[in-house]
Amino acid sequence: MDLGIFSLSLAVKDIAASKAFYEKLGFSTLGGDIAQNWLILKNGATVIGLFQGMFEKNMLTFNPGWDAAAQNVDPFTDVRQLQAMLKSAGVTLDSTVDPAAASGPGFFTITDPDGNPILVDQHR
Repeated sequence: MDLGIFSLSLAVKDIAASKAFYEKLGFSTLGGDIAQNWLILKNGATVIGLFQGMFEKNMLTFNPGWDAAAQNVDPFTDVRQLQAMLKSAGVTLDSTVDPAAASGPGFFTITDPDGNPILVDQHR
Protein backbone atom coordinates (compact mmCIF):
# COMPACT_ATOMS: atom_id res chain seq x y z
CA MET A 1 0.00 0.00 0.00
CA ASP A 2 1.54 3.31 -1.11
CA LEU A 3 0.30 6.11 1.15
CA GLY A 4 2.34 8.80 -0.61
CA ILE A 5 5.00 11.13 0.76
CA PHE A 6 5.37 11.24 4.53
CA SER A 7 5.64 14.37 6.64
CA LEU A 8 5.06 15.38 10.22
CA SER A 9 2.34 17.97 10.81
CA LEU A 10 3.07 20.01 13.92
CA ALA A 11 0.39 21.82 15.92
CA VAL A 12 2.26 25.00 16.85
CA LYS A 13 1.40 27.83 19.24
CA ASP A 14 3.18 30.64 17.35
CA ILE A 15 3.79 29.94 13.67
CA ALA A 16 6.27 32.80 13.22
CA ALA A 17 8.38 31.61 16.16
CA SER A 18 8.24 28.02 14.91
CA LYS A 19 9.20 29.08 11.37
CA ALA A 20 12.19 31.03 12.70
CA PHE A 21 13.27 28.07 14.85
CA TYR A 22 13.10 25.51 12.04
CA GLU A 23 14.89 27.88 9.64
CA LYS A 24 17.80 27.86 12.12
CA LEU A 25 17.80 24.06 11.72
CA GLY A 26 18.16 24.46 7.95
CA PHE A 27 14.53 24.22 6.86
CA SER A 28 13.17 26.46 4.12
CA THR A 29 9.60 27.21 3.09
CA LEU A 30 8.22 24.86 0.44
CA GLY A 31 4.62 26.09 0.49
CA GLY A 32 1.72 27.32 2.56
CA ASP A 33 0.62 30.74 3.72
CA ILE A 34 1.74 32.14 7.06
CA ALA A 35 -1.20 34.60 6.95
CA GLN A 36 -3.49 31.54 6.97
CA ASN A 37 -1.45 29.98 9.82
CA TRP A 38 0.10 27.10 7.88
CA LEU A 39 3.47 26.47 6.24
CA ILE A 40 5.25 23.49 4.71
CA LEU A 41 9.01 23.41 5.35
CA LYS A 42 11.70 21.19 3.88
CA ASN A 43 15.26 20.27 4.78
CA GLY A 44 16.72 17.76 2.33
CA ALA A 45 14.20 14.91 2.11
CA THR A 46 12.54 15.87 5.41
CA VAL A 47 9.20 17.66 5.20
CA ILE A 48 7.28 19.16 8.12
CA GLY A 49 4.11 21.20 8.25
CA LEU A 50 3.50 23.97 10.78
CA PHE A 51 -0.17 24.53 11.61
CA GLN A 52 -1.38 27.09 14.15
CA GLY A 53 -4.90 26.63 15.50
CA MET A 54 -5.91 23.93 13.02
CA PHE A 55 -5.70 20.78 15.13
CA GLU A 56 -4.90 19.77 18.70
CA LYS A 57 -2.06 17.25 18.31
CA ASN A 58 0.95 16.67 16.13
CA MET A 59 0.16 14.06 13.49
CA LEU A 60 1.75 11.81 10.95
CA THR A 61 0.73 12.90 7.46
CA PHE A 62 0.77 11.11 4.12
CA ASN A 63 0.04 12.79 0.77
CA PRO A 64 -0.95 10.40 -2.02
CA GLY A 65 0.09 11.61 -5.46
CA TRP A 66 2.96 13.84 -4.31
CA ASP A 67 6.70 13.50 -3.93
CA ALA A 68 8.89 15.25 -1.33
CA ALA A 69 8.93 18.45 -3.43
CA ALA A 70 5.09 18.55 -3.60
CA GLN A 71 5.27 17.56 -7.27
CA ASN A 72 2.76 15.18 -8.82
CA VAL A 73 3.71 11.53 -9.21
CA ASP A 74 1.97 9.04 -11.46
CA PRO A 75 0.66 6.53 -11.03
CA PHE A 76 -0.54 6.82 -7.43
CA THR A 77 -3.22 5.22 -5.27
CA ASP A 78 -6.20 7.53 -4.81
CA VAL A 79 -7.20 8.43 -1.24
CA ARG A 80 -10.60 6.75 -1.75
CA GLN A 81 -8.90 3.47 -2.69
CA LEU A 82 -6.61 3.70 0.35
CA GLN A 83 -9.63 4.36 2.57
CA ALA A 84 -11.44 1.31 1.18
CA MET A 85 -8.36 -0.90 1.64
CA LEU A 86 -7.90 0.16 5.25
CA LYS A 87 -11.60 -0.21 6.01
CA SER A 88 -11.63 -3.73 4.54
CA ALA A 89 -8.57 -4.54 6.67
CA GLY A 90 -10.57 -3.64 9.77
CA VAL A 91 -8.97 -0.25 10.47
CA THR A 92 -11.35 2.17 12.19
CA LEU A 93 -11.59 5.48 10.35
CA ASP A 94 -12.05 8.65 12.43
CA SER A 95 -13.12 10.74 9.43
CA THR A 96 -13.69 9.73 5.84
CA VAL A 97 -13.55 11.12 2.34
CA ASP A 98 -16.76 10.86 0.33
CA PRO A 99 -16.30 7.83 -1.93
CA ALA A 100 -18.96 9.19 -4.33
CA ALA A 101 -16.39 11.53 -5.89
CA ALA A 102 -14.31 9.31 -8.18
CA SER A 103 -11.13 11.38 -7.86
CA GLY A 104 -9.67 14.68 -6.76
CA PRO A 105 -8.73 16.16 -3.39
CA GLY A 106 -9.85 14.47 -0.20
CA PHE A 107 -8.66 13.22 3.16
CA PHE A 108 -9.37 10.76 5.92
CA THR A 109 -7.98 10.32 9.43
CA ILE A 110 -7.19 7.31 11.57
CA THR A 111 -5.61 6.86 15.00
CA ASP A 112 -2.91 4.33 15.81
CA PRO A 113 -3.15 2.08 18.92
CA ASP A 114 -1.18 4.64 20.97
CA GLY A 115 -3.51 7.53 20.17
CA ASN A 116 -1.33 9.14 17.48
CA PRO A 117 -3.45 10.76 14.77
CA ILE A 118 -2.68 9.97 11.14
CA LEU A 119 -3.88 12.15 8.26
CA VAL A 120 -4.00 10.87 4.67
CA ASP A 121 -4.47 14.06 2.67
CA GLN A 122 -4.63 14.07 -1.14
CA HIS A 123 -4.32 17.49 -2.76
CA ARG A 124 -4.87 16.53 -6.40
